[in-house]
Amino acid sequence: MTNLKNGFVAGFAATAVLSVLMVIKGMMGVMPELDVAAMIATMMGASIVVGWIVHFMIGTLAWGGGFAVLYDMIPGTSAVMKGIVFGIAAWLGMMIVVMPMAGAGFFGMNFGVMAPVMTLVLHIIFGAVLGKVYAAMPATGQTA
Repeated sequence: MTNLKNGFVAGFAATAVLSVLMVIKGMMGVMPELDVAAMIATMMGASIVVGWIVHFMIGTLAWGGGFAVLYDMIPGTSAVMKGIVFGIAAWLGMMIVVMPMAGAGFFGMNFGVMAPVMTLVLHIIFGAVLGKVYAAMPATGQTA
């Protein structure tokens, strides 16, 4: 059963975890040029604050809601596996569509070979958190 509220909560939680990891990565000096919020802000001609807000909106509404809507169709034997599959699909979309739009090239290769690897790992973590939180949420009876 599709439950958008649970999807949004799970999407927000997964985006928060992903964001903390992104900030830690940047603070450690690991690929600081690979800053998704800054890339979004630049594409929009807006401030970094707007970039972060849009980043959270995408993770919460688009990915969280999309996960809830597509949950039954996503392959996997557990919510965490479904989340990981979904996270990998989101990563693929980012690599093929968003990275080139942001000027980072196909699969972000303008940043080097580590860009797709690092973003894949982050999206796998995002997906695992997404699935785990979604499964842990009580059903509210609200369906889409």
